[in-house]
Amino acid sequence: MLIVKAKLKEFIKGLGDFNVSADFYEEFNKKVAKLAKIAVGRTKANGRKTVAAKDV
Repeated sequence: MLIVKAKLKEFIKGLGDFNVSADFYEEFNKKVAKLAKIAVGRTKANGRKTVAAKDV
């Protein structure tokens, strides 16, 4: 798991009176992993070894 469930739940609660279903975390984690893979691909394509904000 790439995300911290408690922090994400706290963040969402801060946006309003929302609950978080158990399956949300897994799907959110998959999206984060996909975004990280895309960023690494851009980094590699640009001949760098450091993933930066511009790669997102």
